[in-house]
Amino acid sequence: MTRIAVLGTGKMGSSLVRRLAGAGFELTLWDRTAARATAVGVGRVAVTPADAVAEAEFVVSSLTGPDALRATFLGPGGALESAHGQLFLEMSTAGPAFEAELAPRVGSTGSHLVDATIVGAPPIVEHGEAAILAGGDAADVERARPILEHLGTVRHVGPPGNGARLKLIANSMLAQIVAGAAELQHAGEAAGLDPGDVFWILARFAPTLETRRPAFVDNELQPTMFALRDLRKDLDLALGVFHAEDAPAPMTAIARELVSQALGEFSDNDIGAMVRLYRPSPRDKASDRVSDEPRP
Repeated sequence: MTRIAVLGTGKMGSSLVRRLAGAGFELTLWDRTAARATAVGVGRVAVTPADAVAEAEFVVSSLTGPDALRATFLGPGGALESAHGQLFLEMSTAGPAFEAELAPRVGSTGSHLVDATIVGAPPIVEHGEAAILAGGDAADVERARPILEHLGTVRHVGPPGNGARLKLIANSMLAQIVAGAAELQHAGEAAGLDPGDVFWILARFAPTLETRRPAFVDNELQPTMFALRDLRKDLDLALGVFHAEDAPAPMTAIARELVSQALGEFSDNDIGAMVRLYRPSPRDKASDRVSDEPRP
């Protein structure tokens, strides 16, 4: 039975774990909050990343960003302390610069690294319907494929780092879709249209919006699948990459500004809360809502 260590059991990590457990893999879990790993209810829970990695053949990491990854891989009791020829599948959204930083450290242990970023919300991962953007050597991607295909469709997108780059494109597109849809949902309602009809036509153009129906149509703050704070982090990473390549990205910059405006009240909420930028609530002031009127 293939042995896999999973580092990070947040919303995405726990979804990965449940899907892989259902496929029959032998799992060892680690999370900096041990109770969260225990709560998943499958596999053995390790005390440190090094403990989790020691007997694994593959190591999957799903963490919040570069800082968490550095602590997990390179800190005391870190994953690389016990690495010895494993294949590391880095599934976080940390950007290509971190992948370039990590790759030689992993290589020095005789191990290999694939950046295998995930496109799809946790429920999609649990149904095995995500898209996996794999950057790395072809032989390493093929070695990982029997595991990754349990999570969704695997696309080899080129050399190391390209999975991380393409994930930033994906999340920038998602931000633009949600920000644009939030504006148009409110504009349609203001014009007297039924909220359900407005959302129906928006979702015809952008089917990914369907998972945010409660926020857009019913004005509910739904359970968080992708927090606004994490989307802002990804947009910061994306704009850093785009600007470094002198690639103009005005739409991404506007989306980032709108996400930033929503962070004050809705940082921990799902990205569907973007629609609240345009809708009054009892404690709103008109000046707090988005407007296209010139500011004094």
